[in-house]
Amino acid sequence: MMGNQFYRAQSKKSCMILYGATKRAIRIAVLLICILLSACSSGPERAYDPRSASSICLPCFPDRDGWYGGDGAYSIRLDDRRVLWLFGDSFVSEEEGRLNRVGMKVVLGTTLATSTCTPDGVFHIRYWLKKKDGQFVSSFGEDEWLWPQDPFMADGMLYIPLVSIRANPEIKGPFKFEVLGHKIARIGHFEKEDPNRWPVDYVDVTPGILDGVQAFATTSVVYGEHVYFYPLYSGAKDGRAVLGNILTRIPIRRLDDPARAVEYLTTEGRWEQEPDHARVKVVLEAAVSEMSVRYHPDEGKWVAVYLSVRNNGDQMLCRKADRLEGPWSEPEVLIGTIPEVDPNSPRYDRNTFCYAGKEHREFARGGNPVVTYVCNSHDDFEKDGSFIRRNLFLYRPVVRHLRH
Repeated sequence: MMGNQFYRAQSKKSCMILYGATKRAIRIAVLLICILLSACSSGPERAYDPRSASSICLPCFPDRDGWYGGDGAYSIRLDDRRVLWLFGDSFVSEEEGRLNRVGMKVVLGTTLATSTCTPDGVFHIRYWLKKKDGQFVSSFGEDEWLWPQDPFMADGMLYIPLVSIRANPEIKGPFKFEVLGHKIARIGHFEKEDPNRWPVDYVDVTPGILDGVQAFATTSVVYGEHVYFYPLYSGAKDGRAVLGNILTRIPIRRLDDPARAVEYLTTEGRWEQEPDHARVKVVLEAAVSEMSVRYHPDEGKWVAVYLSVRNNGDQMLCRKADRLEGPWSEPEVLIGTIPEVDPNSPRYDRNTFCYAGKEHREFARGGNPVVTYVCNSHDDFEKDGSFIRRNLFLYRPVVRHLRH
């Protein structure tokens, strides 16, 4: 979260402006307007057909169930009814209807939600915040700080890669943490509605991770007999600097012991377990810690979606390839201006930066993708007067439905 969102949009503003009206008819009308504009519902949780032209079901992330914003926003379809959402460090509060985050606690780690769609295309989300001894805690790791990465399914098992983080007060700036290692949570049974009741076991991938990998499962792709990942790699050795997203893979049959099975694509086009620094191949120069790579059958292409690291993340880009190894096309602009970092936008603040751009194929309709990104602040989040605590539109997934 606090490492690497105009949700209260016109629907919320309309609600607040008309809140003081006393006539029952006006209150009912306002409620209906809010429901329609927010496109979120607490209605029946049933399956819907994302291919239907009449289906809308655009994700949205209201403040409810104690959740007041988080980053990451990785998603995966669990079955024909539910989609699982994973968020990084999240603001939480027992108090409903908060207008800011002043004094609010932060769960360091992972929070979870599941979403469904009504047959007529209304999106519904429920956040499942975990508690221990009356306090909100991370859904993963009892005594660890674990950030979620891109989940995947293989042989009926749900896998959730996690970045292990530790605090480091010696680091300058507001983000005083560093990467400690990488794990994968394995979940064989996820039928229960509350994901915090799913049985979980963890495998440590850290021994198989090269020095220089900052984020391992920036995105995950199950293809053929392997799971592929695009780690963010940054390192310099013997006068050679390497920065970008490299390509690794793990055989599906070795996911019970992945640390001894991680293979890296080399500059010679070979797969090796421990290539030296000079031979690690950068396949995408994006150099991002979060992204998505998904197959688009209508184009017959793999499509990578991410937010630019330039200008505080002012553009969402995509690149295409016939193969996971590339070569990848030159970047195409999906969103040319991210309002939160545009000095001409009312949402702008000089300390804001945006990241975590990704596509959500679960909600795509035809050739029109659904993407999200998150904006954060360099301002010290621990201070009650900080921009991120005073403004609820910041630090939550922003959803865009791109029409071509």
